[in-house]
Amino acid sequence: MHEDRKIDVIAYSGYKAEESPRFFFLEREKIEVLRILKMWVEEGVVDRRRKRFFRIRASDGYIHTLYYDEGIRNWFLSL
Repeated sequence: MHEDRKIDVIAYSGYKAEESPRFFFLEREKIEVLRILKMWVEEGVVDRRRKRFFRIRASDGYIHTLYYDEGIRNWFLSL
């Protein structure tokens, strides 16, 4: 099984902190989120920890899935 990659994200914080990603960093490259294609929330059955997912189109030409783990307050790139 693969591990998701922890990343740094510049996020819009409106109603709640870390509301949606605007930029993220991959290997020192700043990548802009051009469009959010889909958003959803998943909650762990055992630990009840919430993760907010964002399927995005990015300035690097790829579609990525990023998520914010509310329990540990970190962003990840889903691999």
